Amino acid sequence: MSTIAPIHTADHAAAAGPRPVYRVTGRRVLRAEWAKLWSLRSTWITLGLALLFVVAFGIIASAHYKSRITSGERLDRDFADATAVQLSLFGTNFGQLALGVLGVLVTAGEYSTGMIRSTLAAVPRRLPVLWSKAAVYGVVALLTGTVGAFAAFLVGSGIVSGTPAALTISDPGVVRSLLGAGLYLGLVGVIGAALGALLRSVAGGISVLVAVLMLIPGLIGLLPSSWQDDISPYLPSAAGQAAFALHHSAGTLTPAAGLAVLVGWTALALAGAAWRLVRTDA
Repeated sequence: MSTIAPIHTADHAAAAGPRPVYRVTGRRVLRAEWAKLWSLRSTWITLGLALLFVVAFGIIASAHYKSRITSGERLDRDFADATAVQLSLFGTNFGQLALGVLGVLVTAGEYSTGMIRSTLAAVPRRLPVLWSKAAVYGVVALLTGTVGAFAAFLVGSGIVSGTPAALTISDPGVVRSLLGAGLYLGLVGVIGAALGALLRSVAGGISVLVAVLMLIPGLIGLLPSSWQDDISPYLPSAAGQAAFALHHSAGTLTPAAGLAVLVGWTALALAGAAWRLVRTDA
């Protein structure tokens, strides 16, 4: 006759000890968003494209300027008073689209896949998710834009050396302009993330982003000149360009004012995203 030994489940559980309680902290939310960002293939591809756009177009603009100078051809009006900084940062117009689009994907992509439900279940307070996404991606976009701006200038300044546009990294205002360009691209990335969270649609977020950065400035150019002077400087793209301009020109904001306006637009987009995240279900 065989006997079955009793199974002391409670004793084993007691011996193993209580399960650890994991608290939702800001640091852990940041780490989770960092891991999710780099787990996406689109992150690597789009950041690489943004870096390529900033550097490649900056070098192309510098090479085009140098070829015109050495050949004795007449310069276009846009290039007549160009500096090495302006030529090197020509690619920011293209890099901002890549970084802004990736910002939309970072937030709206979770809504399209339904993963946002799991995220909000793990972080019931919701708003830390938005702040963490914006902070993590904003820093990544800032570093990408800054590296691209400095790389484009270091190569471009060597190309235009000996021309009227020549500048070195030690010249007054150069470092500020390059850092300002990186900051502008970082804030554009945050605006893209905020639009994605606000609209919860990849297509809708990208459409609004492109309209804000490119279409609306073009439409404003069709208005009477007096209206243009009152509206254009306060658009996000114009304010950003003023923030990293080497010299302040008439009809534009000062670098400090341009940065303040751009930060205001970023805060407004984040406020809208936070309001919808709190008030409506995923």
